[in-house]
Amino acid sequence: MFMGEYQHSVDDKGRMIVPAKFRDMLGPTFVMTRGLDNCLFIYPQEEWSVLEQKLKALPLMKSDARAFTRFFFSGATECELDKQGRVNIPNNLKEHAKLSGNAVVIGVSNRVEIWAKEVWDAYNQQSEESFNEIAEKLVDFDFNF
Repeated sequence: MFMGEYQHSVDDKGRMIVPAKFRDMLGPTFVMTRGLDNCLFIYPQEEWSVLEQKLKALPLMKSDARAFTRFFFSGATECELDKQGRVNIPNNLKEHAKLSGNAVVIGVSNRVEIWAKEVWDAYNQQSEESFNEIAEKLVDFDFNF
């Protein structure tokens, strides 16, 4: 399980160090794609396969399903770490996540997310302000803390 928050930087060539705690769990190759909320999602191959099957099961006749599937797969790329534990982030994904300079890498259960620090800080502040409301809504899903 991926968890925790780490600060890293993206160099001029688009490379970023992946936190050491995440490297073994990601495996030799993994998939990076556009994420929601202007971040990037990274999935180990096994988790990507699970997600792929779920996306394949969406109804082809629904435009929202087609759009979401396109969004996810068109941005996806298979990645691997270099000898220094860095991943090369493709330009289209850097643009999607507004990455340059400082980044925040977070573990979110079955995936890793990469955020531009400014975007993460704004998102995190907004989420903290509404955390109690969000928690109350989760009760509707039979979720208790």
